[in-house]
Amino acid sequence: MITQTDVATTATAPTRWQDRTGRILMAITAAATLVPFVEGLTRLGDLPEDQILTEYWRTCAYLVFAGMWALLAVAPRKQRGMWELLLLHKIAVTVQAAFILDVAHAARTLIADASVSLTTIAGYVLCRGWYAWRRGALGPTDNR
Repeated sequence: MITQTDVATTATAPTRWQDRTGRILMAITAAATLVPFVEGLTRLGDLPEDQILTEYWRTCAYLVFAGMWALLAVAPRKQRGMWELLLLHKIAVTVQAAFILDVAHAARTLIADASVSLTTIAGYVLCRGWYAWRRGALGPTDNR
């Protein structure tokens, strides 16, 4: 039996091509994030001791971001808050880089973070990422 809620949900659900395209964008973004991770690992040996821990922390953060995008690729409407956290961070870094373009690597950061911001926004819209906040989106609740 189809209820009014079922009709409303399916009427606004992403189409198959939208969902697939959004997921592919998130998978590509996850894979692309592994490039700066590997690059960061190669730089660690050439750093002064007082910079190694900070650079290692930053390098490992790329794995976290890659994992977050991978989770969105697998289950885009089951990750409550993940889309928004990624967008908050990436847009904030993009804006900061735009304000300090005269600093070394700021232009590169601006391009990279603006790019992943755009792919994440596109994925969010295509996959209807905000559906994660809908009641029941994370599955049935156990009220025992």
